Amino acid sequence: MRRPTAAQTLVLEGFTSRLSFGLLTFALPLYGRQLGMSIAQVGLLASFSVIVSLALKPFAGVLADRMGLRRSLLVALAIRSLLSLGYLVTVTPLQVFAVRGAHGASDSLRDPSVHALLAETAPKRKVAGTFAWYQTAKTSAGAVGKGLAGLLLVGAGGFASTFVVAFALSVIPLVVIALLVPPSPRQSVAPAPARAGEDATPVATRPDGPRPPGVLAFAGLGFLVSGTSSMLTALFPVIATEYAGLSTAQAGALYLLTPVLALTGPLWGRLSDRVSRPLVLSFRSVANIGSAAVYLAAPTAAGIWTGKCLDDLGKAAFRPAWGSLMAEVSARAPSRRARTMAYLTSGEDAGDIAAPIVAGLIWTGWGVPALLVSRIVIAVVAEAYAVWLERRSRAAARSSLYGSDEKALHSTAAASPR
Repeated sequence: MRRPTAAQTLVLEGFTSRLSFGLLTFALPLYGRQLGMSIAQVGLLASFSVIVSLALKPFAGVLADRMGLRRSLLVALAIRSLLSLGYLVTVTPLQVFAVRGAHGASDSLRDPSVHALLAETAPKRKVAGTFAWYQTAKTSAGAVGKGLAGLLLVGAGGFASTFVVAFALSVIPLVVIALLVPPSPRQSVAPAPARAGEDATPVATRPDGPRPPGVLAFAGLGFLVSGTSSMLTALFPVIATEYAGLSTAQAGALYLLTPVLALTGPLWGRLSDRVSRPLVLSFRSVANIGSAAVYLAAPTAAGIWTGKCLDDLGKAAFRPAWGSLMAEVSARAPSRRARTMAYLTSGEDAGDIAAPIVAGLIWTGWGVPALLVSRIVIAVVAEAYAVWLERRSRAAARSSLYGSDEKALHSTAAASPR
């Protein structure tokens, strides 16, 4: 039997990690209510790990680069496993928040490490496809984990058994990574010494040419796209029931679409790798615009189903293309790849945190139609920004090629006999 590649092993890690995470995601809000938390406190608990992770990611990315990507991932997975058991000894809301915060700290180290490893180990012409399979595995496992948590809470010992199963599942990716991912997938190559008569600094672009967009510029794209998507994520059940008039059961059934449409991710990854990454990236904003327009024009069961399908397809398309783009940006400085990934994923996290807050304020002040129109406007801005980034990157690439050719011409002329 052929040994799985490092990239395939990381996809398996994504599935098993998210399976454990799905159990906790479903159980913790209910556990918080059992401990006497208010609805507002439960909402804060749900996002607390993301807030902590966002604050620590830039520092964790630096640490991952220094420790090594595989070692950093193993440390993060080990901490997550222990924290799953930590919930067993929590008896007050403050203790639950403490464990959840520590969970966020481990995520701040895990996320840049695993994304950097995916970028390094994916086949060169299948980067988007690799990220697509990784995201598909995570989405499917998350849905399965939440369903499994419901069964465990009802019939197998309540919260204690759920936390124990979450721990057992979280050990699997730790063992898999330790056994199947090589200790050092990154091959460090020392820069060649400059020859006499040559500039020690390589020519990246023409002196008067455009420079490629920086890491923070791409993090801004992640913020805009993820934020636009997240504007309706937390509020969707309320929109479906109060705005469109669906029953609670009908609204819940809509979430069955997510794991099904997530299976289209590898197709989008193939399209990104073989046809056009910018085209696939743009579909996320187009889907955000289309779904908001459908919700606005047709607040019915059919309209909500159509809009939800567009949203889920947009998410399935965005992840592989975005992963490919992150891999390309982080490849500019391989020794700082995890740090770059930390900044890029922090942009997404910031959008996921800020968007629901902004959406709630707009809904409270001006109603659902204003919220949907705002989403359309922000999605248009995100698409325009993505087009600008793409054009700026292409212009810088053309300038780089021109500068390299010019330098080669000068070197040849200097070496030729007079």
